[in-house]
Parts: sequence; structure tokens; C-alpha cells
Amino acid sequence: MSVLEDIFAQLEKSKDLPIVQEIRDGQIISVNGGELLEMVGKARAFISTHGLKKGDRCGLLAHNGIRWAAIDLAMMAEGAIVVPLYARQSFVELVAMMRDSSPVFVCCEDAALRDGIHRQWPEGPECYLFDQIFASHASAAGKSRLADSDPVTIIYTSGTSGEPKGVVLTAGNVKFMLGNTSGRLDILMQHFKSDTPDGSGAGSGGATAIPRRDQVFHYLPFCFAASWLLLLTCLLRGSRLALATDLTKLAGDMRLAEADYFLNVPALLERMRKGIDEQMEKTGGAALMIYRHAKAAWTRKQDGRPKFADGMWLSLANSLVFPTIRKKLVGKNLKALISGSAPLNLETQLFFTMLGIPVLQAYGLTETTGICTLDDPRQFEPGHVGPAIDGIEMKLAENDEIVVRGPNVFAGYWSRSPETAKALRDGWFHTGDQGEISEKGNWRIIGRLKNLIILGSGHNIAPEPIEDKLREIIPGAQQVVLVGNGRGYLSALVTGSVSPQAIQAAIDQVNAQLPHYKQVRAYHVHAEPFSVDNGLLTVNGKLKRDQITARLDEEIESIYRAKQAS
Repeated sequence: MSVLEDIFAQLEKSKDLPIVQEIRDGQIISVNGGELLEMVGKARAFISTHGLKKGDRCGLLAHNGIRWAAIDLAMMAEGAIVVPLYARQSFVELVAMMRDSSPVFVCCEDAALRDGIHRQWPEGPECYLFDQIFASHASAAGKSRLADSDPVTIIYTSGTSGEPKGVVLTAGNVKFMLGNTSGRLDILMQHFKSDTPDGSGAGSGGATAIPRRDQVFHYLPFCFAASWLLLLTCLLRGSRLALATDLTKLAGDMRLAEADYFLNVPALLERMRKGIDEQMEKTGGAALMIYRHAKAAWTRKQDGRPKFADGMWLSLANSLVFPTIRKKLVGKNLKALISGSAPLNLETQLFFTMLGIPVLQAYGLTETTGICTLDDPRQFEPGHVGPAIDGIEMKLAENDEIVVRGPNVFAGYWSRSPETAKALRDGWFHTGDQGEISEKGNWRIIGRLKNLIILGSGHNIAPEPIEDKLREIIPGAQQVVLVGNGRGYLSALVTGSVSPQAIQAAIDQVNAQLPHYKQVRAYHVHAEPFSVDNGLLTVNGKLKRDQITARLDEEIESIYRAKQAS
């Protein structure tokens, strides 16, 4: 059976159970497995009557939602290659991707998205609205037209240092990965076993209680590989997937979903951590006193220098403070948070561990079908991203670059043979990431090779660890970016509402732990944070370093001129 046939079979089994939900203004809108199959049938009928042939590309431009999931499944079932597009991205960037992939048509969530595409690309393909697609009473079913070797999607990379490239993933890539993600989630659910009832009632006969299913919350856009994999994994497992539809209301939606786990990016976990600190300061009183003492005790415990009363403060916090924080933050069912897309600050991971919330990490790229490693909840090491998943080979090559081989590795870049040949050499995919592996077999990501700063002295420096530490301890800092290629020393660009005194104090603290060539000697404050809107962050929050250094070229030059003058 193809991966889609497995998913459709699970939806049929779950025809009376809520499968995908949207959270809108505090209300939950659900479809069960049968209703989702009906929507897929309508979308397949529409697609099949609009000239789509097997192997044709078809754009999908929308925010996360039930209809997005139905159309995605329908396109794949009809043999199309889905090109998922981010609804918050600029139309200039969206059209560039569409020109590259040449979709036969595009399915748009609403008229605003359709009209934006048409203004930017008047001669572009036809755009059909979701309302048109689901308006028909016609329906189509039948077996999916997929072989494992068939391409099913072209997902564009974030373009941190250049033009985004279309990553071609096959049905075989996806089938292999879903088996692994589902298996690891089985381990997670068993490790944190709960007897809480599902809450969805009896089975179709009304008399037999059904086993508890996973309850999952999700807010990351489906146009990202790992996010899309989570959607498909939930459908395959028959989980209840609750989708956030308003990113400004995430805090309330998290509690409403009462999830067992959900996928995160480190930036959100950092904001959650700071939000907890701020809320505790507002709360004051005995709770704040216990919280402060417990945090200090926890830090000393991690550093191996505990004090006599530390156990008492941690015990008080675990009884009186931390359970309240957990409940207000993520509800009563949470077993673990899952983090990916970028390295997670070690202090943040340990902070959540202190609260009794395990944070498990995953590592991978779009080219590896989203995932290479996954933390095993039974034996994870903070600061690491887990072991390679079964069936995948990983090793270190020149300059400690991680290279990967296995059924998860992509088929190639769309219409970019030279780039494909550069990335895939002798059967190994070259990730561009530097890493190391622990004695327990868990991987740690050090940085990106292309981000290495090479000083005039010849020293090669991975900027990410230093940037993360500075950002962590500079109050009000939004981003920290190190510069210094070809220069005599490192300097830092700091964004946000920050004071020079706080920056210098943080630099002095970090420098004390670094060899001379890694020390930061100067800095510049750029008040406006880097963002997607100003073109200096990718859509998934990664720094566009080349664009940042180009945009701030004069500021960077002034750092070094001022230092020379002094």
C-alpha cells in the first residue's frame, strides 16, 4: 500500500472521531475522519476536471487549516506534485518560487492571496479559491496514483544565504519518515503513559470505549517539511490534531488544546521562558520568592555546586509553584515539547526540565525529509538532538560536516542539477552543518559551515554558540549577529531596546570563557529587529546573514573604523 492509502484507511477507521480541528477565537471547529475523506473526494473531483496530469505541479497557498489538509491529500492522490507556499511570505518571493516550479494552477485560500499573485504575475497560472474547490457536489475516490519513486512535493528551502531551492521529495521518502516518526511517538506516549480518557466518547456502536488517542497542538506552517510531516503523522496515527489559526492567541490556544505534545521552534520557547519570568515578577509574594530561590538552586545543581538549602527550595517549588505554571502554560496533559528547525539554547531546555516539562529535540533539513535525528525520551541528553533514526547513516566528514545517507534523502533540487551534484556526493548528502556525537550516540549541532567567520589570523569561528549566549544574557536583545570575516577580531550587531552598559557587561562575561581569537571586541546597536517584513529573516525565523551584512555594511565599517581610531 502507498503512504496515502495507509492514511485513507486510518481516516476510514476514524470516520466518527474528530481528526483535524481549527481553534478560532476560543472555539474549536472539528471534522471527523469521514468528513475529511469527503472533503478530499470533492477536491479530487475538482482537480481531475481541471486538466491536471500526473507529475504536474500544483501550488497550494494558504494558512494552516482543515481545507489545506484536504487539498494536499487530494493533489497527491491525483498524482500531482504539491508546491506548498507560505501565506505570510511576500508576493515577490512567492512568484519567484512559482516561476521556478511552473505550476499548472494554484489553489488559494482567499481572494486576497489570489489577487496578490495576479498583481505580481499577471500572466501566471490560474488561481482557484478554496470556496470554488469545495462548492461542487461531485466527488472522486479510488486508489491513489502513487509509487514510492513518485515525487509528491517540492518544498522550497528558506534561502538563508541565497535564492531558495526547490527540494523534491518522493512518496518513498515520506513513507519511510512517517514510519519512524510514528514509532518514536509511540515511545514518547508509552514513556509518559496516561490513563486519561480520550473524551471523544464510545466507538461507532456507542457501547465500547475507545483507547486514548494522541492529542496534538500545532502552529507551524505546513509549507515547512517537519511541520507537514507532523500533519501526515497525525493523520496516519488517527490522532486529534488541533491547529492554531491566530498566532497572537497561542497562549490561550495551547491551554485549550490540552495536547500531549507539540512541535516548536526555539524562538517560541525562548519567549515562553521570558514570559514565565515576567509573569512571576508580577505575581510577587511567596510564589516569587520560592520561584527565585528554586531557579538559583536549579542552576547550582546543573553546575555541580549545590548549597545546603537547595533541595528544600526545589521541593517547595515542585509542590507549590511549578505545577501551577505548567497547567497555565500548556494544560494538564502535556508529556513533552518537541523542538526543531534551529539549535535550542541549553539554558532554555534545562529551564523547562526544571518545570517538569521535557523538551525533546529533532534535527534535520528539508533535503532529509525534515528529520535525521530524534531524541529518545528514555535517554536524551540536554544540549543534544538525539540519535540518528533507524535506517539512516550519519557521520562526520571534512571540517566536521555532518553527512547523511538513507531512504530519507531527497531526490534532488528542482531544475538545479549542479546544486544537486554538489549536495549529493558518493551517495552522501552534505548537510553544511558542523556537528559532534556523544559517547551515548546523541548528536550535537555546532553551527553552519557557510556561517563560519574566518578572521584575518586564519582562525575559523562558528558564530552561533557565542551569539546564543550573548542574546541570552543581554536584557532586551532580540538578535545578536557576529561579524568579522577577514578582520582582526569579532564584532557583534545587537538588535532591540538595549543599553550599551548591559551589552558590554554581557560581552565581558562571555569573553572570560573564550580563547582570545573568539572574544568579541566591539559592537553596534541596531534598534530595529531583523524580521521577515524587512527581509532580514527567513519565513521560519533564520537569519539572512548575507543580506544583514550587506544592509548594515556602513554600520559594520564604522565599528572597525571607530576601534582603529581609539
